[in-house]
Amino acid sequence: MAGTSFRRVCIIVLTLLTLGYLTFCALLFFKQRSFIYFPTPASNISDPANVEFRTESETLRIWTRNTDNPDAVIYFGGNSEDVSGNFHKFSTLLRKQDLYFVNYRGYGGSTGSPSEAAFFADALVVYDRIHETHPNISVIGRSLGSGVATYLASARKVDKLVLVTPYDSIENVAKKQFPIFPISLLLQDEFDSASRVQSITAKTLIIVAENDEVIPRKNSDALIAQFPLDRVNVKIVEGTDHNSIGLSPAYFELVEGFL
Repeated sequence: MAGTSFRRVCIIVLTLLTLGYLTFCALLFFKQRSFIYFPTPASNISDPANVEFRTESETLRIWTRNTDNPDAVIYFGGNSEDVSGNFHKFSTLLRKQDLYFVNYRGYGGSTGSPSEAAFFADALVVYDRIHETHPNISVIGRSLGSGVATYLASARKVDKLVLVTPYDSIENVAKKQFPIFPISLLLQDEFDSASRVQSITAKTLIIVAENDEVIPRKNSDALIAQFPLDRVNVKIVEGTDHNSIGLSPAYFELVEGFL
């Protein structure tokens, strides 16, 4: 009897563990975008620097400084970044280029919902619209935005590319955070930057935070390894982590010097 009771307990425990595992898998699948994207509220949408770009189905609000320079810079921010917060700082540094800081779908007053496919499609629309008046376009992508910037640079001619705290793919980052789950089967938005490097012709600056606690150094190095040595310049900003790098004067000096 004791043996039978023990087996029953084991079956119950294994059943509960299996149900718990499958429930968490379902949670990861259906709620994953709430783990990736953290949309920001609209920032003073009446500001004259804030203009609208109409895509096929949505309206993007883009912070811009347009002075009819032939050169332009497109900026894609992090997954919870209010791009207006960096817009004014870059406006004082990059005076020879017109600036376009993109609010993703669902961010900063832009309509729609965030997803990899939506971000990529919108990036092409923004680039093509800007390219009508700006023959030379450079692109900056920070954190999540490095995946958008990498995609754009692989699909369009980009003059210079800046990737800040980048990753090889969201899939590989997620695998380290959830090692016991089948991330490859569950993930909908992969942002596989490493696979797109071979299509990039732009001179590239990669900026890494010394103590990045969000994007493991291994994932940044895996992306860097895909670039030809003569096409990439890697800089480490000492004493910074994933978020504080945006407060470092050294970070802005690197971007300014490169662009």
